[in-house]
Amino acid sequence: MAHLFICPNCGARTTATDRTAGFRREPKGCTRCGFGFLFELLDDYYPAPDAAFFVCDREGRVIGCGRGSFELTGLDDERVIGRSVREVLGLDFGEDGQDVVGTVLEWGVRALNKPVTVNAEGDLPAQAVADLFPAYDDDGGLLLVLTPAK
Repeated sequence: MAHLFICPNCGARTTATDRTAGFRREPKGCTRCGFGFLFELLDDYYPAPDAAFFVCDREGRVIGCGRGSFELTGLDDERVIGRSVREVLGLDFGEDGQDVVGTVLEWGVRALNKPVTVNAEGDLPAQAVADLFPAYDDDGGLLLVLTPAK
């Protein structure tokens, strides 16, 4: 059975029959850019060309910024890494106050096409669409893909 993967750093999509690198339990890395791990997708997923990628740990702290993150937020890795993704990006999923990031982390489910306002530090609020994918490994975490609204 083939598994679909996406690299949060360069956005490359790959297919593989194994979720790990050979006989080791290490996660697959990106063969295109060398990033240390890939996210598995349950369905085929095509991010927009201007999408921004953020990788978070099981507590919702940013551990990696990928393609498009600086262009969307104006924040470089040093200002983002280690901080809560909700806080540093000022994510607002609507008036009902739902915590989409928390739901994905707690339940391990995807959340797709969620309208969100992104208000990164020192920037004006921008409308975007969020796609969140849980990490299907022992470490937990999530991949957040933000696509600017047109």
